[in-house]
Amino acid sequence: MTSHLSDFLGDNRLLAQLRDQDRLRLMPHLSGHELAAGHVLQPAGEDVTETWFPCGAAIASFRVWADDNCDAVEVGLVGREGAVGGIVSNGFVPAYATAAVRVDGTFIKVKTAILETIKIESVTFRHLFARYSDCLISQLFQNVACNASHTTRQRTAKWLISTAARTGSARLEMTQEQLADLLGVGRTFVARIVKGMREDGLIRTKRGVFELTDVPGLRAASCQCATVLEEHCDTVLQGIYS
Repeated sequence: MTSHLSDFLGDNRLLAQLRDQDRLRLMPHLSGHELAAGHVLQPAGEDVTETWFPCGAAIASFRVWADDNCDAVEVGLVGREGAVGGIVSNGFVPAYATAAVRVDGTFIKVKTAILETIKIESVTFRHLFARYSDCLISQLFQNVACNASHTTRQRTAKWLISTAARTGSARLEMTQEQLADLLGVGRTFVARIVKGMREDGLIRTKRGVFELTDVPGLRAASCQCATVLEEHCDTVLQGIYS
């Protein structure tokens, strides 16, 4: 894929915002990879040596374990608007969360050390990634507030909307069990919520697939967390989400 890598840069909105000079600095160090859902990009506790840029409909997620007796909880999503690994911190510090592919697709990889070198060489490059760091941290803050304040139905609607916005598709490949894991609730609870959304005409489902049939209705059923985050990030780094 590397011979045609330039064709994929525009499929990641963060890379698409690079100035020509910064793009030329970065291009020789990039490689493209087709990764399947579940592939671990960044294990918790290990040094962050690689940075990944999801392209197109690909999505990665951050997962955290509260303790050894708990299932992992998803705390953030990263799609074509951003990157995973070596974004917020500088240097090879251990990763706190595990990052893995949530929706399969194309990912562009670069060594984190290369990013750090280019940040030193280019102020515009450094500022771009600093602004994206703000957007990523804002998502984590908003998710904490959302989990503490909003119902599971609202959070379900928010997650479906946010995922569709990142993939650019109203068709999401996901089981109800996976959705329950993402939300940190029981599968039977999610099944009741999904049934209610189907009856309200908001979604259609079949084995392993959710189809969003009424996005305005889902937004009305959702909390405002996704909208608040999108508005903030559009102010900080215009065009990343919208």
